[in-house]
Amino acid sequence: MTRAKGRAVRGGLRGWGGVTGMAVACVVTASLTLLPLAHGDGTFGGQSAGSGAASAVPARADDCKDPEASVPASSADGPNIKKIQERGKLIAGVDQNSFQWGYRNPESRTLEGFDIDLVHAIAEDILGDRDAVIFRAIPTNQRIAALENDKVDVVVRTMTINCKRIGQVAFSTAYFQAGQQVLAPKASTIEGYDESLKGKRVCTAEGSTAFEALNEKSFGAVFKDEHEDTEEDRDQLTVPNQLDCLVRLQLGEVDAVVTDNALAAGQAAQDPAVELKGDGPFTTEYYGVAAKLGSDDLVARINHVLDEYRQGGKDSPWMTSYRTWLATGLPGITGPPAPKYRSN
Repeated sequence: MTRAKGRAVRGGLRGWGGVTGMAVACVVTASLTLLPLAHGDGTFGGQSAGSGAASAVPARADDCKDPEASVPASSADGPNIKKIQERGKLIAGVDQNSFQWGYRNPESRTLEGFDIDLVHAIAEDILGDRDAVIFRAIPTNQRIAALENDKVDVVVRTMTINCKRIGQVAFSTAYFQAGQQVLAPKASTIEGYDESLKGKRVCTAEGSTAFEALNEKSFGAVFKDEHEDTEEDRDQLTVPNQLDCLVRLQLGEVDAVVTDNALAAGQAAQDPAVELKGDGPFTTEYYGVAAKLGSDDLVARINHVLDEYRQGGKDSPWMTSYRTWLATGLPGITGPPAPKYRSN
């Protein structure tokens, strides 16, 4: 039997229909439209309260003990800020396929979600117009390259701050706390990030922290096709976008997905046949806004925006956006993580 026929058989045996069948069609469509976009108008895991005091820690690139520490907030205009102002548009790299984070509303055809709200807030502060944005949809594995090649000014795309990445891009303070978790069919024997993954085919996004976690400890899961003969086979388990993993899961081509639980909650909302496995995330990670390495003036301005975004308690812009997009799938969060700043 050829691999193509084997995939068809697995998909047919899975037999997901009804709502799930429609979800497959919608997700496949979304994953195939990852193109540059036009001008835009269009406590789980221990989330800490945003009203907590900011902390200052020394910058230590050599041992990277606290990658979430960013440059101090500032409302000043620097060279990167002025470049955006002269252009009259903020160019933001985003996702258009992550439900409730950055996705295209099928009715209005506009981009919506928690990350999109934050982009509008940054544009409002820098340009005085929340809609002065050019959205560019970029896959997970192109986030860093888009910044390095000056394709975008910022990436606001559920991007985890970690020691490896702070040597590649400049991060803002953390704006959300998440963690890795396993997503699998409700009927699956997989119980979480444990020995139940042994021998199971697990999908992750290329360049994601999920792949790095499995690479460090896989529990015997099959998560990379190193010995396959064709590029198609090699890409079966490691995909450009994490949403592609949901498609493969729905088609029966993989047994589970490992991704941020914040993203997985949105995927579970799209497909009632899948669920998050285990008692909770097995890592603690923080999302940050990414800019090109060295653009400290822009990062400082984004941190200024985030300081204001967190203020106001339950009525803060952060909490308002959370209630709008995330509270149903990720209930119990009382506020954003408190910012950390470098002391020098």
